Amino acid sequence: MKSLWTALVASTILWSAGTADARPDTRAMSCAEAQALIQSRHAAVLTTGPNTYDRFVRQFGNECDWPEVPMSVAVPTRDGPCRVYRCEEPVFDFPG
Repeated sequence: MKSLWTALVASTILWSAGTADARPDTRAMSCAEAQALIQSRHAAVLTTGPNTYDRFVRQFGNECDWPEVPMSVAVPTRDGPCRVYRCEEPVFDFPG
């Protein structure tokens, strides 16, 4: 029985590893495609360069953990820099 359980767990791990989606690359998408992908998934981890990636979120949603909020950043896309959002702590820099 233990060997059957081990085989079942191993096959599940192999199946999930084989079907995992590759991390989408913003450089291969248009700006509209990148924004639509983030909007449809509510949050997505996207490649932004040869050795860089980040988690991007919708502007209005609850994907950020407190005290972080969605902050606008530019990512490279096929048609130039594209404004998307990622979770960051807000900076309160009041004059005075």
